[in-house]
Amino acid sequence: MAQTRLHPADLVLPVFVREGIHEPVEISSMPGVVQHTLESLVDEAQACVDAGIGGIMLFGVPVAKDARGSGADDPQGILNLATRAVVDAVGDRLVVMTDLCLDEFTDHGHCGVLTSTLDGRSVVDNDATLERYAAMAIAQAEAGSHVLGLSGMMDGQVAHVRAALDAAGHTDTLVLAYAAKYTSALYGPFREAVQSSLSGDRATYQQDPANATEALREIDLDLAEGADIVMVKPAQPHLDIVAAAAEVSTVPVAAYQISGEFAQIVAAAERGWIDRDAAVTESLLHIKRAGAQIILTYFALEVAGRL
Repeated sequence: MAQTRLHPADLVLPVFVREGIHEPVEISSMPGVVQHTLESLVDEAQACVDAGIGGIMLFGVPVAKDARGSGADDPQGILNLATRAVVDAVGDRLVVMTDLCLDEFTDHGHCGVLTSTLDGRSVVDNDATLERYAAMAIAQAEAGSHVLGLSGMMDGQVAHVRAALDAAGHTDTLVLAYAAKYTSALYGPFREAVQSSLSGDRATYQQDPANATEALREIDLDLAEGADIVMVKPAQPHLDIVAAAAEVSTVPVAAYQISGEFAQIVAAAERGWIDRDAAVTESLLHIKRAGAQIILTYFALEVAGRL
């Protein structure tokens, strides 16, 4: 009689690949999650294939960073190398997604290129950032990525990247728009995972948690610009937005159960306060019931094994 059921194919595993390491490195705030080497990343991708999950989302952790995030569109940059390695290993047996954002590659940790205002403040230059995103998109598509995850929340990013991909002949590469990405206190463990250089926050270009109508307007804009998938992030705190997106979207809706959501469940379970397996399954079931057809979660392999 269950109206909503989870399936491994609903799930996408986010993974981190770090340049310059020779064995996986544990992430202290995300027990059980690691920064991978290229070799261990390929093994993880094969495990995803074997488990029947829907996809894998790659995040790069470079050694060197600069103001414009030069490593992001370098064909020999860690994320593009990792993408080629995974695609070569698993081909079309697994949907390979890549994070398209500058924050992992910039020495200031912001999702875009910075410029100075007349009063000396540094702010993100939206339009200059779009040019960097277009270069990243072409590099990732040429590396073999099937789906580009536009997570930077720049205005016009979907249309700009779509046009660049089409002009370069990558008409079959999909655009996953982080259409409603809220600023959140729950991103902390992720920042450790990608060794973020950020000081402060990204509240000037991420969504205000107080607002719902604004998020729906952003979703409408991304749909109009040609998004193939729209995503809400974080998932659990914004199930109302997931449900609202599912009501209006003409494309699949994704939701990202982020690092802080993962860490809360793991920490409470480690202390014996909650049943880990039951809490994990319940949390993902809620996200799917709200209307998400694709769920990014660090629990993907663990849950797929039980399902």
